[in-house]
Amino acid sequence: MKYCVYILSFFILFSCNDNTENSLDGYWESIGYGNILFIKKDSYTLYNSTEISCTPYKQGDLSKFSTDIQIKNDTLITKKGTSLYYYQRLHTTPKLCNSILNEQQKNDPVFNFEVFAKTIEKHYAFFELNQLNWSYLYSKYRSKINAQTSNVELYMVLDDILNEMNDNHTYLEATDDVYKQIESLNQDSEITETLPEYGDFQIAEMIGNTFIEKNLTKDSWLMQWGTLNDTIGYLQIKSMWLYADLKIPETFIKEHGYVDAYIETFNKIPESDYIEKERKGVTTLMNTVMNDLKDTKLMIVDVRFNGGGQDAVSLEILRHFNDRRKKIATKSAFYSHNYSPEVPIYLNASSNAYLNPVYLLISQQTGSAAEMFAMASLELPHVTRIGSHTTGATSDALEKRLPNGWLFSISNEIYKDLNGTIYENTGVPANYELHYPEDRQTFFRKIANNLEEDKLQILKTIENLQTTDN
Repeated sequence: MKYCVYILSFFILFSCNDNTENSLDGYWESIGYGNILFIKKDSYTLYNSTEISCTPYKQGDLSKFSTDIQIKNDTLITKKGTSLYYYQRLHTTPKLCNSILNEQQKNDPVFNFEVFAKTIEKHYAFFELNQLNWSYLYSKYRSKINAQTSNVELYMVLDDILNEMNDNHTYLEATDDVYKQIESLNQDSEITETLPEYGDFQIAEMIGNTFIEKNLTKDSWLMQWGTLNDTIGYLQIKSMWLYADLKIPETFIKEHGYVDAYIETFNKIPESDYIEKERKGVTTLMNTVMNDLKDTKLMIVDVRFNGGGQDAVSLEILRHFNDRRKKIATKSAFYSHNYSPEVPIYLNASSNAYLNPVYLLISQQTGSAAEMFAMASLELPHVTRIGSHTTGATSDALEKRLPNGWLFSISNEIYKDLNGTIYENTGVPANYELHYPEDRQTFFRKIANNLEEDKLQILKTIENLQTTDN
């Protein structure tokens, strides 16, 4: 679900003349992402493409694919939310995309394994960083697959590969039937966990209630804010998504639960519209937050339990602490042992930015879009990071569909700060290290059992940093 922000101007060009160069109709091949886009009049089909496959992934009305399209020469540029994607026109029809697979071919375990493997080989960006020998991994697991391999066995093999890759943005999603079979196999080996389990939002709520002495929070369950005294402000940001006003019916929420209803609703609208709604939603909220905390002498911003969401949300929040537009990072995509050209990422400015000292609390549970928040803060001299390094999941997740319908994702993009540093795996470092436990629940339990101690440790650290600075 994560996107980096590029600020460019686009015109929607839907030409009605017979000039082929200006026509959207035809096949287009993405640069760096392994997709084939077919457009015919007002409809589209997006295919996931490898050397041996061309699998339909999404299709529908063209406006649902992108509401921002531009053609320059033989390059089609789409803007989805805040990300740009480039496609080159194909002057011949891709044969594989016109080949219709029968059910036996779609569910062939060997074919699905090969499509999975070729996608990883071409698009996974961190073989070298993670010291992975792909030839060895491929041979090791290919030997376990044959024409008689069951769906459960195939799932376990693919899942084992992703686990060995140790990639923070991988996932594998099969059918309910596969999960039911796996669950029945694991029932006898399940071990009852006696220690308490905490969720991100739960622990964040506990922390916020401990820090805040004068609670100013209103009309939000995604942020908490208030003051510790007349001089110190506190802002707890629990998530970098779920801010859009999608007009979801209450009956639908009761039936599916809020998050599932939210996801199903935004999937029905163009991505660009959805991301803009996220940005607008968080802008409205942040205007209230900053007005409430504008008179404080310093601010604590806590994203220690924020697993991410949308980069557009992260940078919109951080914009309120920035007084001039500035470049904060670059992004490029990996494909076929090459990299696409680096594209700059900018942080916009606020006319009434908060420029007093800001202490950003981060941890190993600060992930994805929340890491973009931390990375961008490196370019704000009044922001100091306290805690432990972030997760190290900075890349976007490249989602693909196998011929059998299963979904999976890998990391295919390189983000760098202005010094050329890559934070994948290592995470964005803290200026002042508090040595939090690496394990998620161990960290959460330590905080939950020592809420006041956590608060005092943060305040003491800030006091020491201020003394040192002075």
